[in-house]
This record gives sequence, structure tokens and C-alpha cells, in this order.
Amino acid sequence: MGFFDKIKQGLKKTTQLLKTDVRDLFKSQGRLVDAAFLEDVMAALIKTDMGVTASEAIIQDLGAKFRARVMHLDEFLSEVKTKLKELMAQTPQPIELVTPGPTVIMVAGVNGAGKTTSIAKLAQLFRSQGKSVVLGAGDTFRAAAVEQLTIWAQRLGATIVKGEPGSDPASVAHRAVAVAIESGADVCIVDTAGRLQTQQNLMQQLTKIHRVIGKQLPEAPHEVLLVLDATTGQNGISQAKHFTEAVHCTGIVLAKLDGTAKGGVVVAIRTQVGLPVKYIGVGEKAEDLALFVPDEFVEALFSDLGAPAAI
Repeated sequence: MGFFDKIKQGLKKTTQLLKTDVRDLFKSQGRLVDAAFLEDVMAALIKTDMGVTASEAIIQDLGAKFRARVMHLDEFLSEVKTKLKELMAQTPQPIELVTPGPTVIMVAGVNGAGKTTSIAKLAQLFRSQGKSVVLGAGDTFRAAAVEQLTIWAQRLGATIVKGEPGSDPASVAHRAVAVAIESGADVCIVDTAGRLQTQQNLMQQLTKIHRVIGKQLPEAPHEVLLVLDATTGQNGISQAKHFTEAVHCTGIVLAKLDGTAKGGVVVAIRTQVGLPVKYIGVGEKAEDLALFVPDEFVEALFSDLGAPAAI
């Protein structure tokens, strides 16, 4: 399955919601663009968790161009897709490895966001490119997280660095980077314990981990990825803002996109948070991680509503 097909599969629930709501707006002879129509469109977009900012921008655009005219479904799809691509514009941003290595990647997020699985998917991505990977099991407060990461490391042929249960996560991060340097590894991915963005003491702990890594290796961590659970919808906006303040996040991995009808939250994140979405999780397997390409995402979002445009 190619990346576009994976994204389509991941957005299946969201697309189905849009398909029902948007097609209900149109009759075979089209629909007059008036206040009632624009309100209905707004409601359909908001349901996907696209956010008020993006939804209003689309409504204003439709109103300015088509008010008092009859609009057909194909025109509607073309206009909405064009506007969304404009709102979400970013170049694809894969993780660039530094030379010489290791490239250190710190991963953060709230409890249950999908950090451990996302780390496994990133490790799989690098291993598929022939890169050596060290994983730092920095979630020392949750034995299940360490165990899960250890199993993934064994499956993927990565090195795992662990600490004693309840030990200082910063010390695990320090040892993981040290092992990566000593072994000449290409990549070091450091997990951190899940925490709510409102828990100040735990957010300060993240800052400490970031600082410890930086003292060990100048310019590290090279990437600080925030894993957001797509099923949490708009709460992801608050998470992104707080985590970025604490550890200067460089990008987002959006997990569990396949488990929600609120895939429009990607639009909200791109329009309201100054962070690039780097990867999206579109399934449970290790290889189910897709590089985020906005134009592909938009086409996949509306793929079953009309003939998709060439990407």
C-alpha cells in the first residue's frame, strides 16, 4: 500500500463523515449559496474538528466567490480543497540526519497519546533505511512502557537503554546518548514519561532532560517531537502550545488518525500552532507511519466525495 492509500485508509472515518454531511447539502441541480447553505457547510467542517479558524476562512472564501449563485458539488470540492491546501501549506519535513551522528530525537506527549508506538514506527523507518538506532526508555515510572519499548527494540534490531524503575529519566537519556555516541549509532530516540501539559513539575522534568542531552552533545536534541492523539481533537492545540514552551518542540507526530472521524484536527493544528506536522500514524503496524504531505492529505480527505485531482 502506497503512502497516499495509507493516508486514505487512515482518514476513512473522517471521510465517511464528510461524505454524508457534504453530499446532503447538494441536490442534483446544485445549491444556492446563501447564509443557510454557508451555515450548513460550517457545521459539517466543524464536526471534523477542523477548528473555527480554518472553517471560517473556507466559508468567507465561498461566500465571496459564489454568494447568490448556484453551486455544484464539483465546484464546492475544488474550492474547499484549494483553500485547505493554502491554509495548510508546508513542505514535507522528514527528519534530517546529522553528520556525523548520532541524530538525537526526544519524544514527548501526554499519557496514552501513542508515544511508544510512534517511537517504534520511527525506529522502523530508520532501520528500513539501514540506519542503526538506540532507544532510550525514559518513561521510568511505567514498567509497561519500558517493556513495550524493549519488545519493539528486539523486533526491529535496535539497542535499548533502560534504567531502574522510578529512576531519574534524565540519567536514562544521558546514558542512551552516551551509548549512541560510543557505538557510532546513526539515531538515538529518547522516550519520556507521559504527562499532562498542566503538570508544571513534570514539564520542568522535560526541560531538564532536554538540557542534559544538550550538555552532552552540542545542538542536541536535534528534533523534539510531540506525539498528539488525533482522537483528542481540539485539546491537541493546548498540548502543542504548552509542550513547545517547555521543550521547544520542532514538529508533531499525529497518532491514531485511523481511529477517529475528527481527522480535520490536522488542519486546526497547522492553522493554530506554529509547528510542522512531520508524520501521521495511519495504522497499528510498525510501518504505518506516513510522511505528512498537505496536498496528499487534503486529496485523501475528500477522496470519496468526487474525482480526486492529480497530486
